[in-house]
Amino acid sequence: MSPSLLVVQHVDHEDAALVGELARQRGLTLEILRPDRGDPLPDPRACANSIALVLGGPMSVNDREQPGMDWLQQELDWLRAWHQQRRPVLGICLGAQLLAVAAGGTVQPLQVGAPPQQLKELGLGAIHWVADPSDEALLKGQPSSSLVLHWHGDRIHLPADATLLGSSLHCAEQVFRIGAHAIGLQCHLEIDGEALERWIANDHDYVVNALGAEGHDRLSQDWRRLGTTLQEQGRNFFSAALNQLIEISQTH
Repeated sequence: MSPSLLVVQHVDHEDAALVGELARQRGLTLEILRPDRGDPLPDPRACANSIALVLGGPMSVNDREQPGMDWLQQELDWLRAWHQQRRPVLGICLGAQLLAVAAGGTVQPLQVGAPPQQLKELGLGAIHWVADPSDEALLKGQPSSSLVLHWHGDRIHLPADATLLGSSLHCAEQVFRIGAHAIGLQCHLEIDGEALERWIANDHDYVVNALGAEGHDRLSQDWRRLGTTLQEQGRNFFSAALNQLIEISQTH
């Protein structure tokens, strides 16, 4: 029986994208779950042979105590149980934050400088791999740095048992794993140009606040110049990640 990919999605415009495409190529069936709309999350004990993909969204994991955000606390509780049973999981952006908190870490606003000032890290930029590729299956064949899309204003403080894999100039915790079954990315390697335009349209004010009035055009121009490279490096990373997580799912 082939594994399934449980896609935990939080907003319409942030979907499984490249990860979903690669999963289908490997014979996985995709099940879309929207906890923000009241969809129940399955009992992890009944999810043998399943991989969880927890996606991003404009909310922070710390918003779970705000009015109307009970679903986010419920999702965190579910992800904690999933992680404790060592079920395979891939978290992106908000999903990585939820994964880190579920495993004992914290999330705080991203600040730089002295005195500290809050920063929104947004746009196409590099991360550098801080782990030795010869020791990390996820990094085999990767260059020393990769191009990613940044789109966040928080910073993850990793739990003690996490292994940091990749960092950016302004935010150390970009890519990490916890054991072999849990992989988190604060950054984005999963989108294409059409998705980027949807993000810009839906997060217009956030883009302007981070990059100024010309931010939309700058992002679009950068994508035309660099998007092919980002997608190639994303395909390499997620191919390795899915291969690893599928293998783990078949041992449960």
